[in-house]
Amino acid sequence: MKKILIAGVVIIVLVAGIAFFTLSNMGPIVKKTINTLGPQITKTDVNVEDVGISIFSGQATIKQFLLGNPKGFKSSQAMKVASIYVDIDEGSITKNPIIINKIEIIAPEITYEKIAGSDNFHAILNNVQGSAKKDGKSEKKSDTGKDKKSKKIIINDVIVKKGKVHLSMTALAGKEIDAPLPDIHLTDIGRETNGATAAQAFEQIFASLHSHISSDAVTKILNYSLKQIGIEDLSNLKDLGNLDSEAGQNTLDSVSKGLKSLLKKE
Repeated sequence: MKKILIAGVVIIVLVAGIAFFTLSNMGPIVKKTINTLGPQITKTDVNVEDVGISIFSGQATIKQFLLGNPKGFKSSQAMKVASIYVDIDEGSITKNPIIINKIEIIAPEITYEKIAGSDNFHAILNNVQGSAKKDGKSEKKSDTGKDKKSKKIIINDVIVKKGKVHLSMTALAGKEIDAPLPDIHLTDIGRETNGATAAQAFEQIFASLHSHISSDAVTKILNYSLKQIGIEDLSNLKDLGNLDSEAGQNTLDSVSKGLKSLLKKE
């Protein structure tokens, strides 16, 4: 009886040890997944430096998240975030869908670049929507039994707060124009469809992010700063897409005069 009891304790310790080892090594696995899956969804560079996971709380910290820009845009990145906190329902990890209690994105640095009547976030959103649409077609195939169903997620809460929007354009010559990003709170992503793919969930989050970046609250502040350097409003930035045109040259001359005036004041 004693030998059986000892054997039972040893088995429990071994199982616990394997579980601990597996969970403690989840960070690098999640990091690799983000760095691999992210570019497939956004069609841009996506990179995180590290992912820390608490095996006791089911919480993860994604450190130094970087979202690159699509081709045609000159700024070094579209967004960077020092830390993203993710709270996962541990009991759902082996199930489908996986339940994520909360994703909290703190103090994202947004680089909002407008060229030729478009902007980098609109371009990325188009890429993400294309990826989500492709996932939708794959899901229909899996429903007919021709394909294996992919893992889905439900996100109870997504919070973005304390963000900042930096307007980027070549003619500003390094001069910073910023505006605070309104806080964002999304709920029940993927719940109506009993789960969403990563691309479908990211599409909802990114669409809301783009909407807030281009909102009146942000635009009014950016327009006020632009007026100080001779640009009437953001709509005139489309003229800079073609500097050879008369409109482009007029806008560029106006910006140059405004910048010179600001530099003299400083």
